[in-house]
Amino acid sequence: MRITCSKDHLAERLGTAARGTSPRASIQAAAGVRITAEDAERPAELAATDLELSFRVPFECEIESPGSVVLPARLAQEIIRVLRADRVVIESDAADGRVRIACGGGEYLLHTHPVEDFPRLPEIDHERVFEIDRDVFWATAELVQRAASRDESRPVLTGILIHFEPGLLTMAATDSYRMAVKETPLADAVPEPLEAIVPARAITELGRLVGSGNGPLAVLVERNHVAFGVDGVWMTARKIEGQFPNFRQLRPDAFEHDVALPREELAEVVRRVGIFARHNAPIRMAFTSGEVRITASTPDLGEAHETIPSAFSGEPIEIGFNGEFLRDGVETVPGDEVHLHLITPLRPALLSAGGEDFWYLIMPIRLSQ
Repeated sequence: MRITCSKDHLAERLGTAARGTSPRASIQAAAGVRITAEDAERPAELAATDLELSFRVPFECEIESPGSVVLPARLAQEIIRVLRADRVVIESDAADGRVRIACGGGEYLLHTHPVEDFPRLPEIDHERVFEIDRDVFWATAELVQRAASRDESRPVLTGILIHFEPGLLTMAATDSYRMAVKETPLADAVPEPLEAIVPARAITELGRLVGSGNGPLAVLVERNHVAFGVDGVWMTARKIEGQFPNFRQLRPDAFEHDVALPREELAEVVRRVGIFARHNAPIRMAFTSGEVRITASTPDLGEAHETIPSAFSGEPIEIGFNGEFLRDGVETVPGDEVHLHLITPLRPALLSAGGEDFWYLIMPIRLSQ
């Protein structure tokens, strides 16, 4: 194989593809990026996978001799990023298993991984692909992704449930201590109800693609994987198997109190007071007539408290929350107001913008006197 391409274009495209590599994968070639240049009439392709997540990234080049090679991803990125000239020549020699990268007066020889060892990537069935507005999709994902678990011992909770149906997109995430759910109307055509539990990491990576893309988001939901395409770049993620919690059943049917507070002010207070919520110490919210007092204390640090006026009425109630979870919930509620829906100090609380399309359920912490 011998190709010539723009150094800056290759560096940008290689940076995207390399996010699918993993030096810890059981297959050594999964630490590499495969270059495939077969047809002068079509863009060449960079491909990478860690066996859970994969990328296919087209890039423009002049193909002088077709072929395929697997470059060590990190080393290739380091070299190409610091090259000085505008044009790069990449040439592989099957005889010695090395690839030559030439740019300006410099020449670099890299040992490569065997092409035959590179994992097989899922195929894209373009006949089953449908398109939706990428901004609508990402705006929905942003509101729920913080609630996904980081505990790998319960894999199903490390994913985000994505449900498509004609006219509606629903996403949900939970770590069993809090849950975020968002329903968004879809103007785009969805062929049929489709559902997948997608790793939260994949959604984070998709956010980078969406942020740098221009066109619609292409979606393909298969039995074992789901694929997303933006401007010709395809990211594929293995679906997480298992039963996602029934979020509609977990939401309480009724609440005793609905307290509306200014979102930005509440978020700032929770951030400040939360500095003193260390070592599993909760943030306490004491609701009394006309105000809510927010406090936190850690014995070896000290304590903090602030008060926000509120329209609360009725019997006083004090409830405690994990500071990080509360902050995440307040920050993700859209709009200028946060509605805190409360039952008792030991029952789940719900945060919303006052409507039904987004809600964030959070478990309380039992308070000691």
